[in-house]
Amino acid sequence: MNVKALFPVAFLVASTAWAQQATPPVAVIDVQRVVEESAAGREAMGRLRKLQEDKVAQGRKLNEELAGLRRQLETQAVTLSEAKIAELRKQIEDKQVELQRFQDDAQQELEEAKAKELQNLERQIMPIINEIGKEKKFLLIFNKFQAGLVYADDTVDITDEVLRRFNTKLAK
Repeated sequence: MNVKALFPVAFLVASTAWAQQATPPVAVIDVQRVVEESAAGREAMGRLRKLQEDKVAQGRKLNEELAGLRRQLETQAVTLSEAKIAELRKQIEDKQVELQRFQDDAQQELEEAKAKELQNLERQIMPIINEIGKEKKFLLIFNKFQAGLVYADDTVDITDEVLRRFNTKLAK
């Protein structure tokens, strides 16, 4: 019997058997989708939207106050004394500074609130991801759109399972 002829056949059979039995030891999860579609994620995004709406309303009020001061200066400039005009200009300048500070503070507060909400969600989701990883013996689980991943077959996507378990856990 020719041993050289058997080697390619044995290699082909072994590699085919390995390919059939091996489940990919890698999975992906679309964390953004979990945040958007889970009950807890929707609640968190609702809180962030409410905070943003409140900040926009406060900013709008400051803008209206500033516009009122400017209108007052325009309409009364001819009848006001130089001292009153200077005082009104100072009020306008102060209101502009107040508005700018408010906008900066509001932006920072929104970013901090978003980070806090996402950390809280991550703290709740990670045990579920770890549980699935151990159950299915995954070596790696990637965040689908933040890991530099350009392609992943749907068979390695565990997002639906994480969503289902996360919503079930929160419902209890």
